[in-house]
Amino acid sequence: MDAPAGTMARGESLRTRLYRQLEPRAWQRMGLSPVNAFLAVVVFACVLMAILETEDSLTRAWPLVFQGTEYLFTTIFVIEYLARVWVAPEDPRYRGLLGRLRYMVSIWALIDLVAILPALISGVGINTLFLRSLRLLRLIRLARLGAISDAANAMSVAVRERKYELILSAFVGVLMLLVSATTMYFVEGPVQPDKFGSIPRALWWAMATMTTVGYGDAFPISPLGKMLAGLFAISGIAIVALPTGILAAAFSDVLQTKRKARQAGGLTATDETPRP
Repeated sequence: MDAPAGTMARGESLRTRLYRQLEPRAWQRMGLSPVNAFLAVVVFACVLMAILETEDSLTRAWPLVFQGTEYLFTTIFVIEYLARVWVAPEDPRYRGLLGRLRYMVSIWALIDLVAILPALISGVGINTLFLRSLRLLRLIRLARLGAISDAANAMSVAVRERKYELILSAFVGVLMLLVSATTMYFVEGPVQPDKFGSIPRALWWAMATMTTVGYGDAFPISPLGKMLAGLFAISGIAIVALPTGILAAAFSDVLQTKRKARQAGGLTATDETPRP
């Protein structure tokens, strides 16, 4: 008989127990296992340190702190990587020598390897900030199950169910960009050729205006141009809000459908409690 959810069956090997801690699919309780929760904290901490390291005043003040924490994080990631390779045969897909090699070239193992690379190449004069930032990708592995995974699946379903509406809204947005850029090219081009002298130049203004960013590096100066710019800016608000509303409604519909399906399946109140 299988052990209760989240418990360790008596007589399980150390490798099996470690596999349950490291592999989200094998952890049957809600949320993350203690080991993966610790690793998630380490990932956030090492990325935070990499961000702080870009401030020269901090690295000059505490060089040993940054160097020591990087060595500590790398040591943890090396131990974790080796542990994942060791427990990989617990998954039937990776049994045997070839299976273990197959695991080492899988996308998840390669993401784990990225966590180690910064320390290995830091001495060859290469800026490793980008690689260290990629460590955040490892959180995807930890979020494959639970509430985050359910929400991601619901969002994926929502996008698929509303793909035609989203495509139409994207088409309308592109059309409005072209119309506004072309109009401003004819209206403002003669008086501001450096900013509106061509449709591609005017497109930069159109994108900044219709997305409500408004960099201010290009703006109309003629009365007609100002009036048209105001109309295009107002229409841009609607264009940006359109796909947002479509996705929000679709996401809500998917969640309601799932909730009704769970209720129809006779789940208890405990099962309906949101996962952490």
